[in-house]
Amino acid sequence: MRKKSSKITIDPKYILAVILFFCIVLGIVSYRFSDKLTPIRSAIGTVITPMQKGVNTIGSKLSEKLDYVTTMKNTVDENKKLKQELEELSAENKLLQQDKYELENFRELYDLDEQYAGYPKVAARVVSSDGDNWYNSFIIDKGTEDGIQKNMNVMADGGLVGLVTKVNKSYAKVRSIIDDDSNVSGTLLKENENCIVSGNLQLMNEGVIEVTGIDGNAEIDDGAEVVTSQISDKYLPGILIGYLKDLQKDSSNVTQEGYLSPVVDFSGLDMVFVITEVKDSDELEEMLE
Repeated sequence: MRKKSSKITIDPKYILAVILFFCIVLGIVSYRFSDKLTPIRSAIGTVITPMQKGVNTIGSKLSEKLDYVTTMKNTVDENKKLKQELEELSAENKLLQQDKYELENFRELYDLDEQYAGYPKVAARVVSSDGDNWYNSFIIDKGTEDGIQKNMNVMADGGLVGLVTKVNKSYAKVRSIIDDDSNVSGTLLKENENCIVSGNLQLMNEGVIEVTGIDGNAEIDDGAEVVTSQISDKYLPGILIGYLKDLQKDSSNVTQEGYLSPVVDFSGLDMVFVITEVKDSDELEEMLE
């Protein structure tokens, strides 16, 4: 039979006693021979001190870098916050500008309503335009549900815009007086002379449209007001169209022709009034008989 190997075990209290004894001896030696140990401590200090300085320098650099990174992060976060606040303020400013613009439009419509108080009207917003530069044909957000009918007159900016040409349930199409297919029977307000105002998109690039058919002997100054005529078959009377300019005799020497500056700004329309009344053609025929 094989003998079991014996394992030597040491009681922990003996190990602790030895360590304690060793520490006491080191303490006594250090105290008793402190003078002789000074060169050793100095040598150790000579080695340790530069290392300690290096460690301190590295720690300082790391601390500076950490502070820089922290500062940059705080700056970036602050910039993001400020940018967000600026975007919010910009959005609020746009809303305020839009509200101001809306208020101005409503004030203009109110003034126009007062100016033509004799006509019943419905306010409408322009939602799209067929033209690139001019609102010669456009869509409004009111239709038959709002009482809109074909041939109703449309106004804005204190004067005549055009005529409703097509009507749907919730929207309608308007043809402006500047459109090439538009012809309006007009009257020179003070001179009581009849004329024809014809749309011309090419001339509108110069800010005018055509006026023809004025009596060749009539003496009329630039700036004369032209309004819709009583004898117009579709336009209600007395609505300001624009102002006459550069009048001269035509090739026949019988009538005069010139240009008209529309009172309405056709480069941008937002809100308009639709007069919810259609010219009575039967009444016009009775007037002409």
